[in-house]
Amino acid sequence: MKSREEIIEIVQNELTLTNWLSEPIDLYKPIAYTMSMGGKHIRSAITLMACNLYSDNIHLALQPAIGIEVFHNFTLLHDDIMDKAETRRGKPTVHVKWNDNTAILSGDAMLIKAYQLLAKCPPENLSEILSVFSQTAIEVCEGQQYDMNFEHQDTVSEEEYIEMIRLKTAVLLAASLKIGAIIGGATPLQANALYDFGIHIGIAFQLQDDLLDVYGDPTIFGKKIGGDIICNKKTFLLIRALKNANNTQRNKIQHWMTQHPDDPTEKIVQMTSIFNETGVKQACQQRMKEHYNKALLALNKACEVEEKIVHLQKLASELMQREK
Repeated sequence: MKSREEIIEIVQNELTLTNWLSEPIDLYKPIAYTMSMGGKHIRSAITLMACNLYSDNIHLALQPAIGIEVFHNFTLLHDDIMDKAETRRGKPTVHVKWNDNTAILSGDAMLIKAYQLLAKCPPENLSEILSVFSQTAIEVCEGQQYDMNFEHQDTVSEEEYIEMIRLKTAVLLAASLKIGAIIGGATPLQANALYDFGIHIGIAFQLQDDLLDVYGDPTIFGKKIGGDIICNKKTFLLIRALKNANNTQRNKIQHWMTQHPDDPTEKIVQMTSIFNETGVKQACQQRMKEHYNKALLALNKACEVEEKIVHLQKLASELMQREK
């Protein structure tokens, strides 16, 4: 079994060796720029880690893993356009460095490139893998639409929020694992168990992101704390705060959600204070723990050999305890 560090090195080497440039250069240069930005490569790495649970020949899954990496970066590129984000990983976003039209078209090309790379799987797996990937791709779009809808909804339930992050974040992690497992020769039961592992880890991952935005250390988190509060994003914390709040607290929340000060410091302080009073940090941590425990149960169903799943167990633990 290869360690995660060894697998990430394989992914990084493949990404470095891949020539993203072609003609017309104005279409492909933004793709090369996007793929050079770095990142944790979690999705491509777990594709190979899943394959390695059932096969020593992980290179069978390498091109599909790179395809998943391309798809993930495509979603970020289009997210940045929709969010009007100016930076990504400390660099100007594509639509800022070039323009919106270039970013849209280059993103479209990345989606097609992702399919081309996925199709380089073993021929006997092609139909199933394309089916899993296509279903996942449309679900990611559904999740993004729900997220956009929530901006204009007066109320969002916890169940609606969990479903949104399942679609927007978790299904791609889950599909990465399932695709790797299929290529590695897993049984349908094993592949589906790995998919469930990915779903629950993905939900826990996003809940941790919600927590870090309010309670993270800005010097470690890599961005300013309170971004979700500033833009009134309906995170698990805000949804649970509204649920737990008394009338006074609820009125305070609703007041601050109408405020858009040039200096948001006071808004962040006041909202965080209400979060503390209503116990939402502990509630979010409890929900994370529930999904983490479900993830580990699913992983044990996927492979009963302890020494084989240790690297995925370690990854799950690190995602839960991350500070950025």
